[in-house]
Amino acid sequence: MVQSKGRKVYQAVINIVLMLMTLCMVLPLVLLFMSSITEENTLVANGYSFFPAKFSLEAYLYIMQNANTVFRAYGITILVTVIGTAAGLCLCSMIAFPLSLKDLPGRRVISFYVFFTMLFSGGLVPSYIMWTTMFHIKNTLWAYILPNFLLGAFNIILMRTFFTTGIPADLYEAAKIDGASYLTIYKKIVLPLGKPILVTVGLFTGLSYWNDWTNGLYYISKSEMLSIQALLNRMIQDIQALASQSTADSGSLMQIPQVSIRMAIAFVAILPILIVYPFLQKYFASGIMLGAVKG
Repeated sequence: MVQSKGRKVYQAVINIVLMLMTLCMVLPLVLLFMSSITEENTLVANGYSFFPAKFSLEAYLYIMQNANTVFRAYGITILVTVIGTAAGLCLCSMIAFPLSLKDLPGRRVISFYVFFTMLFSGGLVPSYIMWTTMFHIKNTLWAYILPNFLLGAFNIILMRTFFTTGIPADLYEAAKIDGASYLTIYKKIVLPLGKPILVTVGLFTGLSYWNDWTNGLYYISKSEMLSIQALLNRMIQDIQALASQSTADSGSLMQIPQVSIRMAIAFVAILPILIVYPFLQKYFASGIMLGAVKG
């Protein structure tokens, strides 16, 4: 009876902690949305609130007035996310699968080289010079895809661990006895059975591409090539620059929803992620648990 009572208390504490953690994650999103539909003067005077005194859709109307720019930025972000995630999954899995084979020649050397890239990098200036002068990616879609997120050592190690611990080596041996090549094993066995870790790493990679604004800041100077995050960053900088000027037309600036427009674009930017994540949650949970176990 004492043990059962203690178990109930433990379960209640865990439930309360999880509820508090959930609130900590959900409430900022709710506050972001409420701020985006709050009237500008009310937002400036009273600050952020879950229950604003006056509502307004002026920020979203302002976005619709610039719909062409916003939708173009949205299209670029979606295209970059899809291409970058697909290419990143392909490259990472094609490196992780051979590294999961214990009979691979030079396996330790290659694994060390992959791990070494997690600790050291060339830095921002050498990377910028390399990408712009050697690969000429400036003001192209490749500027969003190639630097930083396409191939990551952490993702490779996560996949390799999953392939080692989650897929029995006997399947590979049986396939080789039947005459299957390693490419066939990769396509027919590794990819289908590795769906949980592929979804997990795909979610990590997709979020990185979707939330990226640094590549747009460094490599994009044409306004028509801005992604949604780079556009948001550019708009924030423009509004701050205009607000800091004490000019005669400052009154017209105040007609623009300076604060709520940032909240509105931020909410619009994260909305697709909020919609997609619940459909990937079960793969994400199983993939991250199995991929994190050391083999």
